[in-house]
Amino acid sequence: MTSFRLALAQSNPTVGDVAGNAARVRETRRQAGEAGADLVMFPELFLCGYPPEDLVLKPAFQDACRKACEDLARETADGGPAVLVGLPWAEGGKLYNAYALLDAGVIQSVRFKVDLPDYGVFDEARIFVPGPLPGPVLFRDSVRLGLPICEDIWSEEVVECLAETGAEILLSPNGSPFRRGVGDERMNVAVARVVESGLPLVYLNQVGGQDELVFDGASFVLDAGRNLTHQLPAFREALVMTDWVREAGRWRCQSGEIAVIEIGDEADYAACVLGLRDYVGKTGFPGVVLGLSGGIDSALCAAIAVDALGSERVTCVMMPSRFTAAQSLADAEACAEALGVRYETVPITGTVEAFESTLAGLFAGRSPDVSEENLQSRTRGTLLMALSNKFGWMLVTTGNKSEMSCGYATLYGDMNGGFNPIKDLYKTDVFRLAALRNRWKPHGAQGPEGIVIPEAILIRPPSAELREDQTDQDTLPPYEVLDAILIALIEREQRVADIVASGHDRDTVVAVERLLHRAEYKRRQAAPGVKITSRNLGRDRRYPIVNAFSDTGGAAHAPDPALVRGVGRGGGESFDF
Repeated sequence: MTSFRLALAQSNPTVGDVAGNAARVRETRRQAGEAGADLVMFPELFLCGYPPEDLVLKPAFQDACRKACEDLARETADGGPAVLVGLPWAEGGKLYNAYALLDAGVIQSVRFKVDLPDYGVFDEARIFVPGPLPGPVLFRDSVRLGLPICEDIWSEEVVECLAETGAEILLSPNGSPFRRGVGDERMNVAVARVVESGLPLVYLNQVGGQDELVFDGASFVLDAGRNLTHQLPAFREALVMTDWVREAGRWRCQSGEIAVIEIGDEADYAACVLGLRDYVGKTGFPGVVLGLSGGIDSALCAAIAVDALGSERVTCVMMPSRFTAAQSLADAEACAEALGVRYETVPITGTVEAFESTLAGLFAGRSPDVSEENLQSRTRGTLLMALSNKFGWMLVTTGNKSEMSCGYATLYGDMNGGFNPIKDLYKTDVFRLAALRNRWKPHGAQGPEGIVIPEAILIRPPSAELREDQTDQDTLPPYEVLDAILIALIEREQRVADIVASGHDRDTVVAVERLLHRAEYKRRQAAPGVKITSRNLGRDRRYPIVNAFSDTGGAAHAPDPALVRGVGRGGGESFDF
């Protein structure tokens, strides 16, 4: 064989749907065969979907995956393309993250993942057993394929072993979730492996949403000279043919299409759309409902929902109270009209007054406070959940990361819902993405072109409108300040002293840190939402709810290696904005 055609199946599996994922393999293989492919490559753990989490520990699930693999292997006796597919593989009382070559009616070869990640959103080291350093697999007696699985290319050892044992091409199946900047990191890692090994590398990534994670695809091929020969699109499925020829004893990939992929804010927005679309679609909801307040968070969520699902599957509800401004009513209606969604108005003043009357005896002698404010939020949450129950719609919750970090949200009120597309966006991100959507629409979005979020919403000071003349900045610092402090505390885990040294007011930093720790119990009860940043408030950042430590902002302290024992106790101080 002096040439062959490799099909790259950048596909979207569903975790647990073994039969459905196997059916996708069959259909993709059929299409690839019609296009003249000799081999079809699928992403990591495609048969079970990634990440399977503890579902993969069930023996019945392992059996279903193995049977599906064996059935697919038998079907390759038809003379069509061979298949490379990932699955959990139980052998000798151990469970591996495996990648199998299916050809000529049998499972020709199986390789196991060596480097099992256990950082950030990953938990593979607890579930799987690392495989031995692999050698290449021989494809049709002509090509020695190295199969480093995802994390296996993030260090030198596995690829070095493959190169030393005769691999000619590196085919790396991946389940790499999206986060800001990850595309550049992947490319840098791939280039490093190509330089070290002198081998061409195919990086094939999964695409689609799975709970909080979004897999962006954006697969690519590098030749042995580090040149990009193929770039697959981001945030959508693709089946791309790559042609390989043997020249002077080495395999070379002929140049193909270089897709333009979304970066920066465009990538963030596209991830939010894909995450919501797949969460709703894979869980079977017919549509969604959300409260449209006239504020920017709910407006952005409504735009994302329409782009993800189409206007006919989105219902927006305005629930005015006695504190709702006329401008909010006008802005919410204008936003709903621009998006083309069903729009309902359900006043809550009478309902809230009924609650207040019921509690009047118990509240007697006490001044109104946040208790009365939260009654409004919880009334709205109850009504939205009633609509969800009655019509089967999923309730979209609309709180941003700044609010959830500080606990600026009401349990069993505005936190009600099944999924939050902006959960990992800070408030300043929300403003940027809302402005972006008014001038740009992502590929495949089902919403209208042009301005979908009225300008009045973009420029109006944010407010929960739970009391007269309320704005968010009554109780929080300006969002530019708040978000900078939160990024330092959450994304970078910086000391208070270092944040203060960078120019922030010490009392403000200490207060924000205190709010961040105190709100952990709320975040544990929050709906899942799309991961965008390096550390989302969930899988990435797992803090204890009962937590007495507080970094009160003393001088930065470097550990003293001369001390073998030390005792410290965190203290808290009371501070309210």
